[in-house]
Amino acid sequence: MTDPQWQTLLRLVEGEVLDPLPAGLIIDSPWLPGWAGISMLEYFNIEQLWLETNLRAVRQFPEVLFLPGFWAEYGMCTEPSAFGAKCVFLEDAFPYVGRSIFDFDQIRHVEKPNCRTDGLLPFVLHRLRRCRPAIEAAGHRIRFAVARGPLNIASYLLGHTEFLMGVKTNPGEIHALLRIVTDFLCEWIALQAETFDSIDGIMLLDDLIGFLGDDDFREFALPYLKEAFAARPVSVRFLHNDAAGKVTARHLAEMGVNMFNFSFNHSLGEMRQWAGETVVLVGNIPPRDVFAQAAPQEIRRWIADQLAGMQDRHRILISCGGGVSPGTPSENLQALTSNP
Repeated sequence: MTDPQWQTLLRLVEGEVLDPLPAGLIIDSPWLPGWAGISMLEYFNIEQLWLETNLRAVRQFPEVLFLPGFWAEYGMCTEPSAFGAKCVFLEDAFPYVGRSIFDFDQIRHVEKPNCRTDGLLPFVLHRLRRCRPAIEAAGHRIRFAVARGPLNIASYLLGHTEFLMGVKTNPGEIHALLRIVTDFLCEWIALQAETFDSIDGIMLLDDLIGFLGDDDFREFALPYLKEAFAARPVSVRFLHNDAAGKVTARHLAEMGVNMFNFSFNHSLGEMRQWAGETVVLVGNIPPRDVFAQAAPQEIRRWIADQLAGMQDRHRILISCGGGVSPGTPSENLQALTSNP
């Protein structure tokens, strides 16, 4: 983000009503390579192509706040790779993570990774360090420490079904795994912030929390997310969960979250009621069926309908209910910045 864009985001967090409402989007590997005409493997593997693609996006859509901006990610593989998870990269498909824990008893043997040396993490930092001069020459800065959330990482290591079953059958082992993952996450967030002094935000992505009821959320999600968001004192604490978000929304303030990207299945009005007045709502256009596939005028109508039910328009960032989907055309991103 540029300095003016970052100031816009801070004004939103502080509760200032902006007119027109700003627009922001999570963009990463599902959308950027196809939009730029390169393969996913090229995007992940060739640093210059990664840089050129991100620079092209910020130059072509200067009015959009890209979140987190210049995201040096490897799909879902980044953090699980540090724990030794098998990561599979195909030429032009999403990378995926293989389980590394096959029995609850194995959790006692899991060791906290060294975020300076293990898995793909050094490659993330190396890419950002090398590209930082070009990023800043374009007027942008690295603003966020970014990571998958604790339950997201733990579920990739153990398996999603196995993790959710373990919440009920093996709660002690699940807590032990989340303890290790969260300690690692706090160190990883801190290392990013120490490496780049322009960071003043934390962005965590954790969809698995949307599968928990309130009691389980309080026990298995709330304390660990709260700790991760407190890893560094920053101005923006941004949570992405585009699974079910009603339970999550009711605990945002306690977690310290002040910006929330949620499922398109929840309206802005519903989410304001559940989340309260202190959180920037980031949404809420269906990313595939509307933002990727509809005509620009339909997107504008969708935004107008969402805003029609809002008594006021403070702390709203017009966006998708999730990241930008593959195949979304450029004209639909441009339509986003001509909102009512």
